[in-house]
Order: sequence, then structure tokens, then C-alpha cells
Amino acid sequence: MSSKKTLRQILEESKKCFLVPCVFDCMSQRAVEMCGFPVSLLSGGEVSISLNGVIDYGFTNLTDLEGVVARVSQTSSIPLIADIEDGFGGPLAVYRSAKILSRAGAAAVQLEDSADMEESTSILPREKYMAKVRAAVAALKGTDCLLIARTNANPYDEKEMEEGCARLNEAMEAGADIAMMVLITDYEHAKIMAEKVKGWKIFADVRADGGKPNVTMDQLTELGFKMCSTHFTMKAAMEGMLEHGKKNFEDQSVAYTFTHASGTGQCDFSASPLFVPQDYLELENRFTGDDKEYTIVGHKVDKYPEGFKKVDIEDRL
Repeated sequence: MSSKKTLRQILEESKKCFLVPCVFDCMSQRAVEMCGFPVSLLSGGEVSISLNGVIDYGFTNLTDLEGVVARVSQTSSIPLIADIEDGFGGPLAVYRSAKILSRAGAAAVQLEDSADMEESTSILPREKYMAKVRAAVAALKGTDCLLIARTNANPYDEKEMEEGCARLNEAMEAGADIAMMVLITDYEHAKIMAEKVKGWKIFADVRADGGKPNVTMDQLTELGFKMCSTHFTMKAAMEGMLEHGKKNFEDQSVAYTFTHASGTGQCDFSASPLFVPQDYLELENRFTGDDKEYTIVGHKVDKYPEGFKKVDIEDRL
């Protein structure tokens, strides 16, 4: 029996606002899961870069996203929130998108109120956005998939801040589960949102300029925020690859990689141990009665590193 918790269960049980890392594929999802994070958020921008090699400018389509959501959610034990941008069209497109992504395994879908990627900071008229919200609510009815209503309203414009909060409240009244104002970056604006918007809230893309968090989890907890998204996985992956790549290219050798492992302490040429490959064969051995052992071209694979969360293989397949 699966031990996976739904996103709603985690939110209801949590007494404190917690970080939700943005991920972009199965590897980044595995990393945040190993570190103990309880929830992740699939970044539309980072999916576009990792999957298509281009910036987030509307190039990722629903079929692309469905494939990523399915692969990531079905090989992980933690809930995955999916950023569906504007829902790929009008209300009918939103309805279809929400249906497809909830079936693919999304624990929540995040629907924004922008017109399109070229005008991503221009918000739709409220009545047009609410039609999309109602469509998403209807599509997700009877599922475990939650709806995050996201506004791109500018909190530094008093009139637009008022409008953003008003439409989020209307979205929550229409059946959305969580509210997000993505352009809020500081405590003062978070406080205004908390005073005006009812229900569960998520703080977006927390920063730490100069090494000091712009807002802390304790502060957000006091304001009633449940989650706080953050971007670090793609940067961390690129930094690591560039670090090893520069040295290995310079030396024309992989000696650097065999002697450096800043995250796990396990020096080797492969990341395979982090995915516990032997567990897969042990599951197969239950069916065959064999005692197969996993190797990489005849080389034994290191054991799973200590100090990281380990999940039962049956929650990965």
C-alpha cells in the first residue's frame, strides 16, 4: 500500500509555513525528496529550459507538460504542484488542461491571470479570469488535485494590489483552494495580502538578497501562509555541472569528479547510487526468485548515501 500523502493532508497537518522547491524533471524531484522537502512545484520556466532548451515564452505545450508531470509524479513519494501558466487558452482549454494534468498525477495546478507569455505582467479582466477559475474548479471536482489561483497583479501599484486581492478572494469563494500573488517579494506586501485574502496562501519565489531572507518562514506562518516556493534546483544543477565540466575539460580527465562529491561525500563517476538501482532488481527478484545484482558495465554501484531520506521502491513505480 502506498504511503504517499495528498497535498491537502500535508497542508492540514502542517503547523508552519514550509519551503516548496521548484523542480523541472525526475532528477531534481529526486533531489528535493532526498533532502526531506514534503512538496515540490514544477516550474514552467525551468521545464521549458530543460525540456525544450528555450526560455519560458510559451513554447511548452500541454502535451509536453502532461508528459513531465506524469513521469515526475509517478516516480516520487511527495506531491507535485504543476504550473499550468494561463491554462493554454480560454475556459474550455483550462477545463481540459486541469483534467489531463490531475489524471497525470498533479497534486495541484497553478492557474495565473495573465493574458499570454508576451504580456505576462498584464492581468486579464477579472470576469475572464473567473471564467477560467470556474472551469478549473469544475474539472478538478471529485479529485485530490487542488487549485492554486495566482494573480500577476503588481503589489507596488495600490490600485492593482486591491484588484489582485479582490480577484483572489473571488477565486477562493468560487472553489480555488490556495491563493498566490506572485510579484510579492517582501513582508509588508505579504502582510497586506494576508489581511485582505482569506484562506490558504502560498508566498512565491522567496529571495535572500545579500544572504538574508526577505521574509522568514516564522513571519509567513504568523501571517497565515502555508507554503513558500523557491528556485534553486536548476541553478544548483548547472553550478555543479559547470564546476565539474570546467575541471574535467581542463584536465581532459574525470579525476576531479572521482575525488569531489560536495553533496553526498561519495566519490564516483555516476549518480546511479542516488536512485537506489538495486531496489528495483530486488523487487524483480521477488517475482523471479533470482538474485540479480545491479552493475554499471560490470562495476558495482555504491550504497545509498547516509543522511538522506529513502523511499520504498513501491512508491516509485
